[in-house]
Amino acid sequence: MINKKGQTQISFGLIFSMILIIFFIAFAIYGIGKFLCLSKVAQVESFKNDLQNNINRMRESTQGSSNTSNYYLPKNIEQVCFYDGEFENMYLITSKSSCDISKNYMLENVNIAKTLDSSADGKLCIETSKGKLYITVKKDYNEDEVTITR
Repeated sequence: MINKKGQTQISFGLIFSMILIIFFIAFAIYGIGKFLCLSKVAQVESFKNDLQNNINRMRESTQGSSNTSNYYLPKNIEQVCFYDGEFENMYLITSKSSCDISKNYMLENVNIAKTLDSSADGKLCIETSKGKLYITVKKDYNEDEVTITR
């Protein structure tokens, strides 16, 4: 006679092991995805801080000057837009992503009215190129705030 009980226990153990392996793989993929999202959020915050520092340095300069800088953003950010909002004046336009990194930000010491002077729709959007963004921050002689241009 064949012992059928032993065969069923091995099959159950094998199935249970496979379920555990699939669970751990799914959990690892989820964790990696969350880590990548956190990395993108940190990169956006770094961009915002670098831009604000550049604005502050330009504002402190005594003469009119201009500085074009390149910034690095996650590749799913397509545009950075400036507008005249009550509590914020910059937002990001992203392509579809599983990571929600689009936020509105408030940049200080920016003359938004002058920045938006040449725009017809009340906002200035600057496109990124493969995660790179080129922005010119300038200050005219005897002005207190800076202007942002492409």
